[in-house]
Amino acid sequence: MPASLPDAFGRDLVGFLSLERLERDLFRGWCHDGAPLRAFGGQVAGQALTAAGHTVETGFLVHSLHGYFLRAGDTRDPIVYQVERLRDGRSYVSRRVTAVQRGEAIFSLSASFKVPEETDAAGDRHIAMPRVAPPEDLPDAFASLCGGLPTHPDISDFNRALSVRFAPPTTSAPEGGTEQRLWVKSADPLPDDPMLHACGLAYASDLLLAPSAALHREPPWVLRSEPSTVFVTSLDHAIWFHRPFRADEWLLVVQHSPTAGDGRGLAFGDFWSRDGRLVASVVQETVLRSARPASP
Repeated sequence: MPASLPDAFGRDLVGFLSLERLERDLFRGWCHDGAPLRAFGGQVAGQALTAAGHTVETGFLVHSLHGYFLRAGDTRDPIVYQVERLRDGRSYVSRRVTAVQRGEAIFSLSASFKVPEETDAAGDRHIAMPRVAPPEDLPDAFASLCGGLPTHPDISDFNRALSVRFAPPTTSAPEGGTEQRLWVKSADPLPDDPMLHACGLAYASDLLLAPSAALHREPPWVLRSEPSTVFVTSLDHAIWFHRPFRADEWLLVVQHSPTAGDGRGLAFGDFWSRDGRLVASVVQETVLRSARPASP
């Protein structure tokens, strides 16, 4: 990543989601590593959603996105985001975003926005938030990893963007499944912009969802001190935003994976606000294979 980039964009969540507008529907951004020289997928998704949001009128809020990771992004070069305006309705707006690097598409995103609607108490329902220890009683997930791991050399980027607390493992996952619970929020306060908070959740949602599909084989990378024995990378990613929230306030994330096989794993995640409202749901399919032995 160019040495001048941190000064231009900022090394925090707001900076990681910031884009340069090149044309009416054309944007450019830079990403940090998720693995050596591979752009972090959550940042690519968050920036693509940011690009889409820049083309939507005030009053529309994102309610869903569906993305496909097509190629690994290279953090040595910028990523260009091309936005297509598929539909502008009175209640719903649709956008398609293609992230391009060196002339090839690396990520494709479809996003839908809507005008908020009032829901009476009888019509508003969701499952109850699980009981979990409060984040203040749990250790900082990044505290012991500031030196980095061989597969994640710059853990400080994630640490600057997010605060993460892992809850103790549970036994509630059905036989054959896995489950993981954690608290997450922006490391710093964010402006009062619902779009920014949605993009922040998109960034955070890719951090540990894919590794949750491999929990039957090893802990997630932020809880390991050794290189991974499995290769995990995101294939696709979908988010549904249910209710208003702030990404700079603690959100409980419950991740579970019902199946793995055929070189793939499937993982689900639910996000709750601290007052018990289900604010978003995430689904991701990942590549899940044994890691190749390191060359001597």
